[in-house]
Amino acid sequence: MPRRTQPATFSDVDWQAPWLAPWRELGVPLADAVACGTPVHEALNAIQGAPIRFVPQAQLPPGAAYEQFIFDTGCVPTRGNLHDFFNGLVWQRFGRTKKHLNQLQAGVMAEQGVRPVRGPLRDACTLLDESGALLQAPPALWQALLARDWQALFVQHRALWRSARVTLFGHAVMEQLVHPRKGITAHVLITFDAINSEVDRDLNLAEQLEAAWLAAKPFAPLPLLGIPGWWPGNEASGFYDDAAVFRPPRPLKTAQNAAPFSDL
Repeated sequence: MPRRTQPATFSDVDWQAPWLAPWRELGVPLADAVACGTPVHEALNAIQGAPIRFVPQAQLPPGAAYEQFIFDTGCVPTRGNLHDFFNGLVWQRFGRTKKHLNQLQAGVMAEQGVRPVRGPLRDACTLLDESGALLQAPPALWQALLARDWQALFVQHRALWRSARVTLFGHAVMEQLVHPRKGITAHVLITFDAINSEVDRDLNLAEQLEAAWLAAKPFAPLPLLGIPGWWPGNEASGFYDDAAVFRPPRPLKTAQNAAPFSDL
């Protein structure tokens, strides 16, 4: 299926979609405020849950680096679109983590300047920020995910997904899912058990994102519409045989990147 050329709009969002369940309580009132004419940045500021403020995109000076501006001013330039709306939602719930990612990016730019190629750390920060996801799951699902054993992950251990939870972190992948397509894939952060607790989840996540570890890109790809219950089509025989989406298995991640399954 070809990608849509028209950007998604607020009226396109299905807040009953399973991937938006963790964001529904926060997002619906904000989306309603925007629908009534409140600018996105004002709606986000009204919550007062983020460690920064949202400002109109016009306040970003021409030629200024977006991440550097946030670091210098404590303000996030915000357009009136879904992309920036979802970004603001993540700032509200994972403010410490988002601020830490911004600090990491600013640190690299201070050392190296703004280069055409981001480099390993900035690239990893961007992957997490745009397409990241957090997974709480039994050990068997983690092992299958890291091995890219799609049959084990989605078919053999299908029932285990009832005790799993995926929280989207990347605002770009949230926007993409407004118009779902089979190939949409998140970068699951390979986390330790402390982050899988809802208590102080944001603080624990921010503390774990040490620069060298993150630069190694501790991610596992997860085709999101393969998750049981997320898409009716994945009940069909042969859904997971599409090698363009569910790519062949690779060796397990190294021990330094893998989650400690015995603690999950």
